[in-house]
Amino acid sequence: MTPRLDALGIVAADMAASLAFYRLLGLDVPAEADTAPHAETTLPSGLRVLFDTEETVRSYDPDWTGPRGGDRVGLAFRCDSPAEVDAVYDTLIAAGHRGHLKPWDAFWGQRYAVVLDPDGCGVSLFADRDAV
Repeated sequence: MTPRLDALGIVAADMAASLAFYRLLGLDVPAEADTAPHAETTLPSGLRVLFDTEETVRSYDPDWTGPRGGDRVGLAFRCDSPAEVDAVYDTLIAAGHRGHLKPWDAFWGQRYAVVLDPDGCGVSLFADRDAV
């Protein structure tokens, strides 16, 4: 038996704010999940994305504390083109989210940007520079 990655979990201080952010990135999470202690969605690849409130995590791990410092795991959303990287970045900033790294042409051949989710986690946006 070989374990397989099935889900990625995100702990949210404010469920509604987190879900609104990830909906802007195309995740399909029902509106009624905004007030739930747990929510999830399944991506076309079959990978599930799970959201839990801090209170939910503390219900089974009372000593849990939020991470401090830099990100240990990164989320990266592929865009169809460099122009889409810029447009998605601008949409997220216009919606009140904080930019971390404005879009730039990275030396590894991608248009790249980083926006912070409501809990301060860096979320990368990228596209191959030669994509149309």
